[in-house]
Amino acid sequence: MAPECAITGKASKESEVYSFGIVALEIACGKNPINLEEERDGDKISVVRWVWDLYGEGKQKLLEGADPRLDGDFDEQQLVCLMVVGVWCAHLDAKLRPSIRQAIQVLNFEAPLPVLPLKMPEPSYVSCI
Repeated sequence: MAPECAITGKASKESEVYSFGIVALEIACGKNPINLEEERDGDKISVVRWVWDLYGEGKQKLLEGADPRLDGDFDEQQLVCLMVVGVWCAHLDAKLRPSIRQAIQVLNFEAPLPVLPLKMPEPSYVSCI
């Protein structure tokens, strides 16, 4: 579920794009978004953070995140594209997510890969008092 849905309880186009990104990462990595075995400092991390960390370390590291059941039998360009689009769609800031049309254009190689920050942005919550 998109972070903003947990707060508002309402779905939107942006939350649908978030879900698309999570599914893309599940397909590429073969990992459940919640029960990820990867740990950092003893804490489990989400598939989005895990893949974004790999993205920040470069293409070769990103490819290490491929579903091991693929046994290396994949097109590297397609897998990198799927993983980058996945984290782009699952961006914590709904305003920075692509439209589904933009995501599909990138997946079809009709548009260039987005350039994302090397580190996953930290969530910021604004409260009204």
